[in-house]
Amino acid sequence: MKHWLTAILLLAAASLPIATGARAAEPVDTALVIAVDVSLSVNDERYELQRDGTAAAIASPDFTKAVSAGPNGAVAVTVMEFSDPDRQIVVMPWTRIASAADAQAFAQKLHQVHRSSSGLTGIANALLAAEDLLVDSPWPATRRVVDVSGDGMSNIGPPIEEVRDKLVTDGITINGLPILTEEPWLETYYTLYVIGGPGAFVIVAQDLDSFADAMRRKLVAEVTVSGLSPLPRSPLLEMQRAGPHWPARPWLSRG
Repeated sequence: MKHWLTAILLLAAASLPIATGARAAEPVDTALVIAVDVSLSVNDERYELQRDGTAAAIASPDFTKAVSAGPNGAVAVTVMEFSDPDRQIVVMPWTRIASAADAQAFAQKLHQVHRSSSGLTGIANALLAAEDLLVDSPWPATRRVVDVSGDGMSNIGPPIEEVRDKLVTDGITINGLPILTEEPWLETYYTLYVIGGPGAFVIVAQDLDSFADAMRRKLVAEVTVSGLSPLPRSPLLEMQRAGPHWPARPWLSRG
């Protein structure tokens, strides 16, 4: 009788829905790290515009529509703020977004986030931290993407090209959202030195007022693009990536 009772209990347990651990095993179409520059050039007003613009983009119907159109109908998102090489702070932990309600809840929490740091602009260190986050994502993903936004070039830490190439080799796509309030050449810098991987692209925000719209368009593209080949390289772009052969690099002559 005791053995029969044990067998019945085991069968009953097997028929129950799996609890919290099961959701963690569900696949997502994209695991996305949103890496946001909070260096000294980003004052409090700009910080709030970035934070609220990112929240608005995630809560937008365009974003949730793009998410629902994926094979798994879900994405995993985390938000990390960065400045100095030892300042990569996760302000929104990994969250699975599979509905408008999920997106709204994420956006509401993001609106309440307070600035985590300030300092120099360590984009390369931010990319390395983003890769660590992707490794630790609780949901298996078809695509892994880092979304970098900021208003300045990397000015501390390891060489940005080496780190970018490492992530690309590891199968990670890096996209950029340069904000052109401080450095008008930043789009070129992001294009040549920051982005990389299958389908990598840059979307520009001319100023902070246009940041929310640029972020919305960028996030929609990031969760809808899948299975793309690396972007073709033009001879000019290859020459520019070579560095010394390209004279138009204004960031090298700044005072």
